[in-house]
Amino acid sequence: MHTHHFSRRAFLRGAGVSMALPWMESFNVWGDEPKRDKPASEAPVRLCVTFSGNGFHSQEWWAKGEGKGMELGKVLQPLHEFREKLLFVRGLYHEEARKGNIHSSQTGNMLSGAPIASGGEIRSGTSFDQVLAQTYGRSTKVPSLVLACEKSNPSVHKNYSMLYSSHISWSSPTTPTPLELYPALAFDRLFKDEASPADKSVLDAVLAEARDLKRDISLNDQRKLDEYLDSVRDVEKRIENAGKRGELQGWRPTLEKPNIKRPADGIPQDIGEHMKLMIDLLVLGFQTDTTRITTLKLNNDHSALRFPNLPSVQQAGHGIDYMIHHLLSHSDGEDWLKVNQFFMEQLAYLARKLDSIQEGPRTLLDNTMIMHCSSMMAGARHDNDQLPVIVLGGAGGRIKGGRALDYKDKPERQLCRLFISMMDKMDHHPKTFGDAKMMLEEV
Repeated sequence: MHTHHFSRRAFLRGAGVSMALPWMESFNVWGDEPKRDKPASEAPVRLCVTFSGNGFHSQEWWAKGEGKGMELGKVLQPLHEFREKLLFVRGLYHEEARKGNIHSSQTGNMLSGAPIASGGEIRSGTSFDQVLAQTYGRSTKVPSLVLACEKSNPSVHKNYSMLYSSHISWSSPTTPTPLELYPALAFDRLFKDEASPADKSVLDAVLAEARDLKRDISLNDQRKLDEYLDSVRDVEKRIENAGKRGELQGWRPTLEKPNIKRPADGIPQDIGEHMKLMIDLLVLGFQTDTTRITTLKLNNDHSALRFPNLPSVQQAGHGIDYMIHHLLSHSDGEDWLKVNQFFMEQLAYLARKLDSIQEGPRTLLDNTMIMHCSSMMAGARHDNDQLPVIVLGGAGGRIKGGRALDYKDKPERQLCRLFISMMDKMDHHPKTFGDAKMMLEEV
């Protein structure tokens, strides 16, 4: 193997752009010191928090058993292939979220457990993903990438700001972390260093340096670099085509056709493509170590999304666009179950992509914690005495999957205990967080 002289953080650079390199066996790219008798350093642990609003089908969110024998309810069936890397957590809740008993009051402290202000005032608590971004995330170009597939709602509902329903990530008690809805702008944040023409390809700008690099790395790393560059090119092309389809999600405009020229960059109009693009971007962020902390809000609580891309069971021959997500959640019908499964399919897509990327002896999924949550168990009841939570991935070998943990009848069942445990896996060790004073030892 060649001896390489790269900086502690390895990048491909071009005019106004930089792309951090994925893990490679040929040299140390993560910024820590290589271990003795090993050619490269170990990959870091990553955190991804995903959220979908309005809860799930009341009878089909469950898991039991362990390992290969783990059984999953119908909502979680899309994750069946990852059951050995799945941790199902039942019975945790936020005491403070129960005080308003409405969507916004149940969502505004989803990742903090903090008391939230009413009367239209904005005050919650710093979310645990942002605590990690301000500590663990400082070593990366982008400390935290916060993505969304539905715009925020600035109105007030039943004495609580709907910004609580629109944001789960909070940089401070009075500052919801800005959401990035536009794939093109999220891409720029990951890879561009300065303002440049929107049509300038990031990949084209670094190809010359990539060709030079390939001469000095192993065959395995050459293949890894080619796969990575192909992924970047694919995302660039899909972003370029985003928004050209005719399906519209959520709120319906008063005009059938726009009366102004369509902007060059925009939000994809196919909700499935929008979600997959955002997932691909966060995977690239992890793969390149451009960021280690991501939050993806697939939709709002009290969501107005519609799903014409999903064929309706209850209204044959139509899509599930006859009712917005929020109202659909007030039933336990077949269409509601199908929408639930659609969200889990996005999670499976994320897990599949991460699991296909090898980082030494582990995969990127093995080095990641994905926590998916919602702010209520079932939308029809607004019940949040136990919250739906699952964790996918191994946190660098620190989490054992294939288990169902039940805290429903136990004391000290604060959801913030899970957050303390997850922060601990990333070498941040708070003694308390939110309303919790200890971690979940089983995690």
